[in-house]
Formats: sequence, C-alpha cells, structure tokens
Amino acid sequence: MILHATEMGSGPPLVLLHGLFGRSQNFGALARRLSAAWRVISPDLRNHGESPHTPGMSYAAMAEDVLETVAALTDLPVPLLGHSMGGKVAMLAALTRPSAVSRLLVADIAPISYRHSNRAVAASMLAVPLAAACSRSQADAVLAEATPDPRVRAFLLQNFMPGASPAWKIGLAHIAAGMADIEGFPPLATHAQYRGPTLFVRGSESGYVKDAAWPVIRSLFPDAALCTIEGAGHWLHADQPDAFAGSVETFFCDTPQASRI
Repeated sequence: MILHATEMGSGPPLVLLHGLFGRSQNFGALARRLSAAWRVISPDLRNHGESPHTPGMSYAAMAEDVLETVAALTDLPVPLLGHSMGGKVAMLAALTRPSAVSRLLVADIAPISYRHSNRAVAASMLAVPLAAACSRSQADAVLAEATPDPRVRAFLLQNFMPGASPAWKIGLAHIAAGMADIEGFPPLATHAQYRGPTLFVRGSESGYVKDAAWPVIRSLFPDAALCTIEGAGHWLHADQPDAFAGSVETFFCDTPQASRI
C-alpha cells in the first residue's frame, strides 16, 4: 500500500513514523528542525491521517506499507525513526528487511507485548454519537471517562470532524479490531536480527522501556544503545523537544553517545 506522506527539506532522506492515533503532523516541529540537514519523509501509517483505511493492523503489513512508500520516493536503504507504535513498525521493517534500513532510532517502545488502556480508549472513541450533530466538546465529554488527561483527549480529537455529519478521520473500526496486533509484537524467524546502528530513546518518566526489556532488545539489535531523556514521559518529542531532537541529530549524524545496559 502506498501511504500518504509529507516531505520537508532536502538532502539525505530521514523517515519519521508516528504512533497510535497519531499522524505525520505530530512530528511537525521536529521535522522542521531536521529539515535543515535532511529530506524528512513523514508517512501517515495505514488507517491514520490521510492514508487509506483498510482492515488489518499487523506490524508486517504496516512495515511493508512503509518500505513500499519510501521506495517510491527515494532509494533504499533509509534511516528510520519511529515512536511508540511507529517504533514497532520501524523495528519490524529493520528485522525483516535489514538491507532497506541504514540506521534505526526507536522512541519509547520495546519489541515486546504491552497491555495498556488503548482498548478502552478506542471503545470510547467508537461510543461518540456520530449520528447526531456532535460537537467537539460533546465528543470530549464521552472520551473523558476512559481518557481523563485533557492533553491526551486533545491528541485524540485531532482526528475528529464535528458538524452536521460528524466523523472520525481515521479508520477507527479497523484500528479497534486490530488492537491485539498493535499491543503485541510478532514472532520472528529464528536468529532474526538487525545489526545496523540502533538507538533506543526512552523517557525517565515513562514505563514503556524498562531495564528488564534490554536482553530482548539486544538479542534482536546487537548494536543497540540506550539513551534516557530526563523529565520526559512517553511523548518524548512533546515533553522535552530540544533534548529529544538533540539525541536524534547526534545519532543520525554520528555515533550515538548513550549508555549500554
């Protein structure tokens, strides 16, 4: 599948992959900064943003979407940066097509299964009454029980179109149906590895990449290093934008300055 993608800047390509319920514009400030040195390519993953809506949210399918889209825009291999769900997409692309990925940066996610609140979040989004002339504030009220943080609700509501015929701009039903795939990480072929330069960046206030996950990470990514950004939660690029952008620039320009557990 060819995805919708935005581009910014010129120079060597650098691909940014957003997280669940997000879109390419989530990396707007980071993309503008990086565009001084790179041709930044930011796809909307399937069922997100302006990309096609289709059944299936497997990481194999999403990784193939990304590589097919990028190959139509530039020569492979390319460096990949992925946050959260986008980080899992980037990891699987590197593990299944290592020759297509020159460098890999994974932001606040590990190649493991998670159980989190996103099933309830998706259910609350589906519960918004689209048959009526639903306003943004009414949709926000429906989401509040499952999503008490107003910042997260604002993030979700970027996908909502209010009015006489309200609608979600994303393939919400397909995303909800694929939540088991999104929470998990697919089984891999024996000895599957990506041996290229790899950096995992986590937030000190986030619990997504714990020390206990490091043996799994290093078994799949032998050249992986770890960087922890102080004062950042799961949304690294929003919580500590300068520190995160600095880590990105350092890694893609040179050898990562990071700790190895």
